[in-house]
Amino acid sequence: MTSKPFPHPQNAGQQPCKHPRVQIVSREEDAEFVECLECREIFESSELKDMGIEESTEGEDQES
Repeated sequence: MTSKPFPHPQNAGQQPCKHPRVQIVSREEDAEFVECLECREIFESSELKDMGIEESTEGEDQES
């Protein structure tokens, strides 16, 4: 199962949500799904970890 972000017109033109607060909504054998309490997007928890890794490497690149 893949995440499908739902369009939120009130967020149009703003920076994408960084999902600062999430809650678990479902667990399967090898996957856990979370919902962002800010933008209401539902995605696999491993994607949240990947987003954090990408942000930290991008920040290091910009500082150099």
